[in-house]
Amino acid sequence: MDIPTLVAAYLALANLIAFFAFAFDKGRAIAGGRRVPERRLLAFAALGGSPGALLARRVLRHKTRKQPFVDRLRWIVTVQAGVVAGLIWAAWA
Repeated sequence: MDIPTLVAAYLALANLIAFFAFAFDKGRAIAGGRRVPERRLLAFAALGGSPGALLARRVLRHKTRKQPFVDRLRWIVTVQAGVVAGLIWAAWA
């Protein structure tokens, strides 16, 4: 496999894991069970799963009111967007 294919596969898996971690946490919240720690949810987002995390928040209406969590997730997304923009700019320069 070439590097772009590996990166795409990694990102697809990271986003699936992030989405399902949010879904699992939502189910636990409804059932009153033990929750997924916020730190772990943010780690999944930081490791490349931020689109999956954002989609899960929207679709599942989960973790939408906890402001410190929302702010941290926005920070992660902003940093990742900057990195992607920098990589694209460097590739075209």
